[in-house]
Amino acid sequence: MIRRVLLAPKRLWDRSLPVRMVVTTLLASVVIFTTTGWFLLGQSTRGIMEGKTQASVAEATAVVTSMRTALTTTDPGTMSVNEQVSRLARDAAGRGQAGNQYYVLAETPVALIGTGGLAQTSIPDTIRSAMSGEDGLWSVPTVILFTDGRPPEPGLVVAAQLTQTGGSSYPIFFLFPTTAESQTLAVVQQATLATGAVLMLGLGLMSYLIALLALRPVRAARVAAERLAAGHLDDRIRVVGTADLAGLATSMNHMAEELDKKITQLEDLSSVQQRFVSDVSHELRAPMTTIRMAAEVIHSHRSGFDASTSRSAELLSAEVDRFEALLTELLEISRFDAGAAVLSADVIDLGKLVETELHGVQSLADEMGCALSYVMDGPMLAEADGRRIRRIVRNLLNNAIEHGPGAPVDVIARGDDDAVAIGVRDHGVGLTADDAARVFDRFWRADPSRTRRVGGTGLGLSIALEDARLHGGWLDVWGRPGQGAWFRLTLPRRSGARLAHSPLPAAPDDQEADHE
Repeated sequence: MIRRVLLAPKRLWDRSLPVRMVVTTLLASVVIFTTTGWFLLGQSTRGIMEGKTQASVAEATAVVTSMRTALTTTDPGTMSVNEQVSRLARDAAGRGQAGNQYYVLAETPVALIGTGGLAQTSIPDTIRSAMSGEDGLWSVPTVILFTDGRPPEPGLVVAAQLTQTGGSSYPIFFLFPTTAESQTLAVVQQATLATGAVLMLGLGLMSYLIALLALRPVRAARVAAERLAAGHLDDRIRVVGTADLAGLATSMNHMAEELDKKITQLEDLSSVQQRFVSDVSHELRAPMTTIRMAAEVIHSHRSGFDASTSRSAELLSAEVDRFEALLTELLEISRFDAGAAVLSADVIDLGKLVETELHGVQSLADEMGCALSYVMDGPMLAEADGRRIRRIVRNLLNNAIEHGPGAPVDVIARGDDDAVAIGVRDHGVGLTADDAARVFDRFWRADPSRTRRVGGTGLGLSIALEDARLHGGWLDVWGRPGQGAWFRLTLPRRSGARLAHSPLPAAPDDQEADHE
């Protein structure tokens, strides 16, 4: 069950061209949108942050320049350097807070001066290392932290040093919040994702509709081909659309016309052949009767002939018998072809019928060295044509004995509430898969060169199959080279009933596991 569920997408992929087109389009769209979106978002992020950095550096530069000017022009005698730096840092923090532009943090040997509640950990160590011993401005991204419970916010830190002439340096940091820029980038990201999702949905829908439109003529051709295969040779496809699609419809229609012509020719040829066989068979009956009468007279007086003439009389009688059997089978085939075969159904005991036929072939089995065994399981009463069933069973027994000289032949008869079945199992030369597929063809023999002890025309199994079908039954075969063959005849108990199963397996019991 789990394996079936896991393989369901693969089966859908293999069976549906629209699905393949949609999935392929969506995968290609994902790759394109991912690459394009990554590039656009990267460009947007760099542009926004570079603009924010430039503005922040410019603002910090102006403030730092003013602070340095004130620091160098103030008389040291009136105020200490620490006091000057603290006053300048508080003034800068006040200006930054007035416009919510930035926070200030100045480090002096006495204390940290700047915006209230700002955590010193907001200053990255990397910028402290960069500004050591140098004069200038540095900027890096950071996270602005607070000690008064306010949530952190993204920001940009710009660092500078306030240096007294001939004296010490005091680092000062300007922290510019980038919350607005982050929100802008989030909006850009959401818009990009939403646009990509809408475009992918639209592309998927469009590709599916295009696939349906493109495949409509192909599906029409498939339906037409299926109807042609079902025998509707008058169906045609409408020639519409582009040159390629119109050419497909025209080719299909031309193929249908040619098939109709060829099938009509073959039907006419088959009809002529069947009529020829029927006519020849009937015409040969009259001279055959005369020849048989003459052969019987000669055969009855063979004891008075010399040895050579006597043997010729015996051969003449045997060949007349074979020729008459061939005529009988040809006439029977003609009746089937003409639809004139009639079923004379009556309630018969198929078990006793099989016993009678086994007695009839016992002498042949003894001559061939075959041991016959018979097992009957359950009642075998059924509505059937005894003459036709007897012919089927006799043919199967003769074939089994002939194809397995010296090997046993097993016969099984079994019935249930709805059907009866007769199985004949030989252990002779067996059948290949190709032989099994052709064994019921007319005039076909597995080994035409093999010497046959039992006369045969290659029509026996064909007639047996037609007799089984006339009863609404089955006649099927199983075989393996060197392992023998198994023929199974299945008939409904009531004439005209429909078979749903067979009381016997499709393969003999000793090969059933291998068959399955």
